[in-house]
Amino acid sequence: MAVAGASTMNLDAMRELRFARYCMRCGAATERRYLEHEGQERAVCPQCGWVHYPHLKVGAGVLIECGGRLLLLRRAHPPWPGAWNLPAGYVEIDEPPERAAAREAREETGLEVRIVRLVDARFFADDPRGNGLLLVYRAEVMGGQLRAADETDAVAFCAPDELPADLAGGAHDVVIRAWAAGKYAG
Repeated sequence: MAVAGASTMNLDAMRELRFARYCMRCGAATERRYLEHEGQERAVCPQCGWVHYPHLKVGAGVLIECGGRLLLLRRAHPPWPGAWNLPAGYVEIDEPPERAAAREAREETGLEVRIVRLVDARFFADDPRGNGLLLVYRAEVMGGQLRAADETDAVAFCAPDELPADLAGGAHDVVIRAWAAGKYAG
Protein backbone atom coordinates (compact mmCIF):
# COMPACT_ATOMS: atom_id res chain seq x y z
CA MET A 1 0.00 0.00 0.00
CA ALA A 2 1.31 3.47 -0.82
CA VAL A 3 0.83 6.03 1.92
CA ALA A 4 1.33 9.75 1.34
CA GLY A 5 4.56 10.88 2.92
CA ALA A 6 5.95 7.37 3.28
CA SER A 7 9.37 6.66 1.90
CA THR A 8 11.55 3.62 1.92
CA MET A 9 15.31 3.90 2.15
CA ASN A 10 17.05 2.58 -0.90
CA LEU A 11 19.09 -0.56 -0.35
CA ASP A 12 22.47 1.19 -0.71
CA ALA A 13 21.59 3.78 1.95
CA MET A 14 20.39 1.03 4.29
CA ARG A 15 23.64 -0.88 3.80
CA GLU A 16 25.65 2.25 4.64
CA LEU A 17 23.89 2.52 8.02
CA ARG A 18 25.49 -0.79 8.96
CA PHE A 19 28.95 0.79 9.08
CA ALA A 20 29.97 3.16 11.87
CA ARG A 21 32.51 5.67 10.59
CA TYR A 22 34.26 6.09 13.92
CA CYS A 23 35.08 3.78 16.82
CA MET A 24 32.82 4.19 19.84
CA ARG A 25 35.72 3.20 22.14
CA CYS A 26 38.68 5.29 20.96
CA GLY A 27 37.30 7.60 18.23
CA ALA A 28 39.57 6.37 15.43
CA ALA A 29 38.18 6.03 11.90
CA THR A 30 36.92 2.51 11.25
CA GLU A 31 37.70 0.30 8.27
CA ARG A 32 35.44 -2.10 6.46
CA ARG A 33 36.71 -5.63 6.90
CA TYR A 34 35.33 -8.96 5.85
CA LEU A 35 35.11 -11.11 8.97
CA GLU A 36 35.62 -14.67 7.82
CA HIS A 37 34.05 -16.23 10.95
CA GLU A 38 30.85 -14.19 10.43
CA GLY A 39 30.74 -14.35 6.66
CA GLN A 40 30.13 -10.62 6.25
CA GLU A 41 31.67 -7.19 6.19
CA ARG A 42 31.75 -5.08 9.38
CA ALA A 43 33.14 -1.74 10.52
CA VAL A 44 36.28 -2.52 12.55
CA CYS A 45 38.60 -0.15 14.42
CA PRO A 46 42.22 -0.63 13.29
CA GLN A 47 43.43 0.94 16.57
CA CYS A 48 41.65 -1.04 19.29
CA GLY A 49 39.88 -3.85 17.39
CA TRP A 50 36.31 -2.76 18.26
CA VAL A 51 33.70 -4.25 15.88
CA HIS A 52 30.46 -2.37 15.17
CA TYR A 53 27.31 -4.50 15.31
CA PRO A 54 24.28 -2.49 14.14
CA HIS A 55 20.94 -3.12 15.85
CA LEU A 56 17.30 -2.98 14.87
CA LYS A 57 15.19 -0.20 16.31
CA VAL A 58 12.68 -1.66 18.77
CA GLY A 59 9.20 -0.21 19.03
CA ALA A 60 6.37 -1.11 21.40
CA GLY A 61 2.70 -0.52 20.78
CA VAL A 62 -0.68 -1.38 22.22
CA LEU A 63 -4.01 -2.75 21.06
CA ILE A 64 -6.69 -0.89 23.03
CA GLU A 65 -10.20 -2.11 22.32
CA CYS A 66 -13.58 -0.82 23.37
CA GLY A 67 -16.81 -2.45 22.24
CA GLY A 68 -15.11 -4.39 19.43
CA ARG A 69 -13.37 -1.26 18.14
CA LEU A 70 -9.63 -0.58 18.03
CA LEU A 71 -8.07 2.72 19.09
CA LEU A 72 -6.12 4.31 16.23
CA LEU A 73 -4.21 7.59 16.03
CA ARG A 74 -3.72 9.78 12.96
CA ARG A 75 -0.10 10.85 12.61
CA ALA A 76 0.58 14.57 12.48
CA HIS A 77 4.27 14.28 11.52
CA PRO A 78 6.57 12.23 9.28
CA PRO A 79 6.97 9.50 8.57
CA TRP A 80 3.50 8.80 7.19
CA PRO A 81 1.75 12.08 8.11
CA GLY A 82 -2.01 11.68 7.89
CA ALA A 83 -1.83 7.89 8.17
CA TRP A 84 -3.32 5.95 11.06
CA ASN A 85 -1.38 3.79 13.51
CA LEU A 86 -1.52 2.17 16.93
CA PRO A 87 -0.35 4.03 20.02
CA ALA A 88 3.34 3.11 19.86
CA GLY A 89 6.89 4.39 19.95
CA TYR A 90 10.50 3.45 20.38
CA VAL A 91 11.75 1.61 23.44
CA GLU A 92 14.39 3.53 25.41
CA ILE A 93 17.71 1.76 25.95
CA ASP A 94 17.07 1.21 29.67
CA GLU A 95 13.34 0.46 29.44
CA PRO A 96 11.53 -2.89 29.31
CA PRO A 97 9.33 -3.04 26.17
CA GLU A 98 6.07 -3.51 28.08
CA ARG A 99 6.82 -0.39 30.13
CA ALA A 100 7.55 1.50 26.90
CA ALA A 101 4.20 0.37 25.46
CA ALA A 102 2.33 1.70 28.53
CA ARG A 103 4.35 4.94 28.46
CA GLU A 104 3.62 5.51 24.77
CA ALA A 105 -0.10 4.85 25.35
CA ARG A 106 -0.12 7.48 28.12
CA GLU A 107 1.91 10.03 26.12
CA GLU A 108 -0.04 9.60 22.88
CA THR A 109 -3.58 9.08 24.18
CA GLY A 110 -3.76 10.31 27.78
CA LEU A 111 -4.88 6.84 28.86
CA GLU A 112 -3.33 4.83 31.68
CA VAL A 113 -3.17 1.20 30.61
CA ARG A 114 -2.27 -2.16 32.06
CA ILE A 115 -0.32 -4.41 29.73
CA VAL A 116 -2.13 -7.75 29.48
CA ARG A 117 0.15 -9.76 27.17
CA LEU A 118 2.38 -9.71 24.13
CA VAL A 119 0.32 -10.56 21.04
CA ASP A 120 2.73 -10.02 18.14
CA ALA A 121 6.27 -9.15 17.10
CA ARG A 122 6.73 -7.82 13.56
CA PHE A 123 9.87 -6.93 11.62
CA PHE A 124 9.61 -3.80 9.44
CA ALA A 125 11.87 -2.46 6.69
CA ASP A 126 9.75 0.42 5.36
CA ASP A 127 10.59 3.15 7.90
CA PRO A 128 12.95 5.87 6.61
CA ARG A 129 14.52 6.01 10.09
CA GLY A 130 15.72 2.41 9.78
CA ASN A 131 14.61 -1.20 10.06
CA GLY A 132 13.07 -2.39 13.27
CA LEU A 133 10.92 -4.70 15.30
CA LEU A 134 7.47 -3.70 16.59
CA LEU A 135 6.31 -5.50 19.73
CA VAL A 136 2.53 -5.31 20.13
CA TYR A 137 0.75 -5.78 23.45
CA ARG A 138 -2.91 -6.12 24.34
CA ALA A 139 -3.68 -3.40 26.89
CA GLU A 140 -6.57 -2.65 29.22
CA VAL A 141 -7.57 0.94 30.04
CA MET A 142 -7.26 1.68 33.76
CA GLY A 143 -7.93 5.44 33.72
CA GLY A 144 -7.06 8.74 32.12
CA GLN A 145 -8.81 10.98 29.60
CA LEU A 146 -8.62 10.15 25.87
CA ARG A 147 -7.02 12.95 23.86
CA ALA A 148 -4.85 13.52 20.80
CA ALA A 149 -1.25 14.38 21.72
CA ASP A 150 1.26 16.56 19.85
CA GLU A 151 2.30 13.69 17.58
CA THR A 152 -1.27 13.01 16.49
CA ASP A 153 -4.07 15.15 15.12
CA ALA A 154 -6.95 12.72 15.70
CA VAL A 155 -7.92 9.63 17.68
CA ALA A 156 -10.70 7.19 16.80
CA PHE A 157 -12.06 3.81 17.78
CA CYS A 158 -12.59 1.83 14.56
CA ALA A 159 -14.53 -1.36 13.91
CA PRO A 160 -12.87 -4.00 11.72
CA ASP A 161 -15.02 -2.97 8.74
CA GLU A 162 -14.40 0.77 9.31
CA LEU A 163 -10.61 0.92 9.11
CA PRO A 164 -9.17 4.03 7.44
CA ALA A 165 -7.63 3.51 4.01
CA ASP A 166 -4.33 5.16 4.96
CA LEU A 167 -2.56 2.99 7.52
CA ALA A 168 1.00 3.77 8.60
CA GLY A 169 3.92 1.48 7.82
CA GLY A 170 6.44 0.26 10.34
CA ALA A 171 4.31 -2.92 10.70
CA HIS A 172 1.30 -0.93 11.96
CA ASP A 173 -0.64 -1.66 8.76
CA VAL A 174 0.04 -5.40 9.04
CA VAL A 175 -0.93 -5.54 12.73
CA ILE A 176 -4.09 -3.45 12.30
CA ARG A 177 -5.27 -5.66 9.42
CA ALA A 178 -4.45 -8.80 11.44
CA TRP A 179 -6.56 -7.41 14.30
CA ALA A 180 -9.43 -6.75 11.86
CA ALA A 181 -9.15 -10.35 10.64
CA GLY A 182 -9.53 -11.61 14.22
CA LYS A 183 -5.94 -12.81 14.73
CA TYR A 184 -5.68 -11.37 18.26
CA ALA A 185 -9.16 -12.30 19.50
CA GLY A 186 -9.41 -13.65 23.01
